Amino acid sequence: MSKQYKNYINGEWKTSEKEIAIFAPADNEALGTVPAMSQAEVDDAMAAARAALPAWRSLSYVERAAYLHKVADILVRDQEKIGAILSKEVAKGYKAAVSEVVRTADIIRYAAEEGVRLSGEVLEGGSFEAASKKKIAVVRREPVGVVLAISPFNYPVNLAGSKIAPALIGGNVVMFKPPTQGSISGLLLAEAFVEAGLPAGVFNTITGRGSEIGDYIVEHPEVNFVNFTGSTPVGERIGQLAGMRPIMLELGGKDSAIVLEDADLELTAKQVVAGAFGYSGQRCTAVKRVLVMDSVADKLADLIKAEVLKLSVGMPEDNADITPLIDTAAADFIQGLVEDAADKGATALTEFKREANLITPVLFDKVTTDMRLAWEEPFGPVLPIIRVTSVEEAIAISNQSEYGLQASVFTQNFPQAFAIAEQLEVGTVHINNKTQRGTDNFPFLGAKKSGAGVQGVKYSIEAMTQVKSVVFDIQ
Repeated sequence: MSKQYKNYINGEWKTSEKEIAIFAPADNEALGTVPAMSQAEVDDAMAAARAALPAWRSLSYVERAAYLHKVADILVRDQEKIGAILSKEVAKGYKAAVSEVVRTADIIRYAAEEGVRLSGEVLEGGSFEAASKKKIAVVRREPVGVVLAISPFNYPVNLAGSKIAPALIGGNVVMFKPPTQGSISGLLLAEAFVEAGLPAGVFNTITGRGSEIGDYIVEHPEVNFVNFTGSTPVGERIGQLAGMRPIMLELGGKDSAIVLEDADLELTAKQVVAGAFGYSGQRCTAVKRVLVMDSVADKLADLIKAEVLKLSVGMPEDNADITPLIDTAAADFIQGLVEDAADKGATALTEFKREANLITPVLFDKVTTDMRLAWEEPFGPVLPIIRVTSVEEAIAISNQSEYGLQASVFTQNFPQAFAIAEQLEVGTVHINNKTQRGTDNFPFLGAKKSGAGVQGVKYSIEAMTQVKSVVFDIQ
């Protein structure tokens, strides 16, 4: 019999009348059930969070940081237990799953330390009237209130911790909504916060069906801030529902790797493949297209193909590079992109093979801009190579995307690399490296339909706190 997991609400583990069964994407193993909360249960949880806010915000940064350090220690202690479930639940290699838990502990610990360093300022001033009194403003940061943190399936622990810890250290209380596929991992993360002894109501979890509570939790009047990672369509919906409340959205991407004629092609091939096929390409920051100068395209295509053929394909427990996708719909979507590219004349450099949700890595050369693969985000193990004849053409194709998350530029001409970076409509440009999220103290953001707001531990704390100025006369 599979385990029945519970939600943590106002200091207690609670079940709901309805449940959702969770199965492993790789082999359909029954992993357990999670509560399918009703709107009434959501109301109770929100009320508990609101009631806990005054006492939590009154604590000093040092006191709040002490709780977070305990959470980090517990996660390191339980990394293998949580990693084992995480690996099964989202079909991620076991070692990568354990690494995700450890990285989450590092983020939580860093957030605690960064929060302690957070400071306000004192300003002097006066009005433009000559006879006005001299004024002093004491400027400090205060919590926004109740933060709704919604994490995605691909990093259900890491991208939860990166939301929860900055919110808590800033004095907010948290309503944590893990993804349905990834909810067990999220509830295991919650166990660490519970064991660390956070006061009742400060940290609560919500699981349930989107059709029942998805819009409801975003629109809920108790929510002051929504922090979401997921697809662009859902993010756009959240933006509409949130109204004037602040939001932070980490959405889709179509990250380009622009390769110039003077690039180190061996290095480029290794970085591109690592960036494109890590966790089977199910990353918003994955390299999703290569824009290469035609004069070096043949050689680069051969080098990338050689690297792709080295990738192992199999089950998460075997730590394979390519594992089954999260569900059948994801695999169907990838197959549709592959068939469209093949029908329109792209050159397949690897053979397409599919067994249920497991797709072997697919590499296409001579992809053109009339193909879906040039524009749509696959979120799977498929990479198009698009040949260009100029830097200007590469920049234009990159910028024509509706997304603007990240890009890479491969060249040994650093002044030119910086000039290209300035023209790319993205949040981050990597030079001679794959697109990627880290490091976690750097700002992380997206332009256009790739997101709203700036993440990164310090920036997240600032986003989930608000400035208050207290002004008085001194003469």
